Amino acid sequence: MTTTRFLTRPAQRLRETDPILRGLLASTLVGTVGRGLFFTLSVIYFTRVVGIDALTVGLGLTVAGGVGVVASFAGGYLADAIGARRLLVAGTVVMGLGLVGYAFVGTVAWYVGVACIVVGSQNAASSARSALLARAFVGPARVSARATMRVVTNVGIALGTAVGGVALLVDSGPFYRGALIVGGLLYLSSVIALLRLPYVDPPRAPRRRGEVVPGRSPLRDRRYLAVTVLGAVTTMQFGLFEVGVPVWVSQRTEAPTAVVSVLLLTNTAIVIALQIPLSRGARDVGGAGRASLVGGGLMVVACALWAAAAVGTPVVAVLVLLAAAAAHSLAEVYLAAGGWGLGFELADPERAGAYQGVFGTGGAIGAMLAPLVVTQTAIGLGTPGWVILASLFAASGLGLWIVARRASSIGAAP
Repeated sequence: MTTTRFLTRPAQRLRETDPILRGLLASTLVGTVGRGLFFTLSVIYFTRVVGIDALTVGLGLTVAGGVGVVASFAGGYLADAIGARRLLVAGTVVMGLGLVGYAFVGTVAWYVGVACIVVGSQNAASSARSALLARAFVGPARVSARATMRVVTNVGIALGTAVGGVALLVDSGPFYRGALIVGGLLYLSSVIALLRLPYVDPPRAPRRRGEVVPGRSPLRDRRYLAVTVLGAVTTMQFGLFEVGVPVWVSQRTEAPTAVVSVLLLTNTAIVIALQIPLSRGARDVGGAGRASLVGGGLMVVACALWAAAAVGTPVVAVLVLLAAAAAHSLAEVYLAAGGWGLGFELADPERAGAYQGVFGTGGAIGAMLAPLVVTQTAIGLGTPGWVILASLFAASGLGLWIVARRASSIGAAP
């Protein structure tokens, strides 16, 4: 089954005719294959080959996550100052070199330094990419473009994961290093497509010192800050699936640990198949709010099913886990679409970079806090912890719907 079968006709036309989206898709596909390779091998490489214990690996990623929060925020303002395309190119180059640098890590300090460079450049580039989309597309086309990119991202990571599986079979230090270098070079090569992108940043006349930048500051936009905070909570569902679920399955259920890979494949397949069609309803503020509400509700269902999997035989546990993965994946699709719609439509177009940087900062904070929150609730408390998580997701989805409904009644402009 080919990727294009999952694309709707409008998204196909947009991809085929728009040079900006075509370039972003090409860059995304190549780069995410490299990232998928890295995700598959990194923890095993650092712990078994380099000799860094798992706790230190996690702490290093937490430190890097803090750098990423700052980079997301600064990246948005830099995108307005120097241009989104320039920042995206620079961030991609730095991250590619950083991924290559992982292959030469020999000490904890070197590992943490490289992790900070990789996560920081990745988050700055992400803010630049969102600013580029906000400037290059208008209205519904923004969400369509973002959804198409997310499908391609999942395809690329799946391909990279499959290639990484070969390295796991060989299971040798030199082969791991070689695979990491290949992944980094692949990501670095994705900059070629970005260099061919048309220049879409609006021309800016030189400003004198002290001159006020046009547009409203996102830090003074209470509505947008509310969306950012609530969106940060919904973003923690990624950490729940990536960190919490594997631990929960292996420690609290009777299901075989190998089922974790099936759950991850289920998630990837659902996102690839449904992200574009289910995002069509989130192309305006009202639709984005409804998508967020549905996503929050589905996360409540998913949390209940994850918790229920702890009771029952191995067969029952596997069936319940598959149902939980399906509900969680659908929630992910709806929450992502709702976040894009609100993040784009409630932003001041005069300050696209700054607004997208602030919104990305919320996501970065959510990603940084997710492992801690998930382990302290679901993993640490069991069923009561799942109730806490379900309540958080329900409240954030409802809150986003309320903000969207009020914005629709008075107009989306800040």
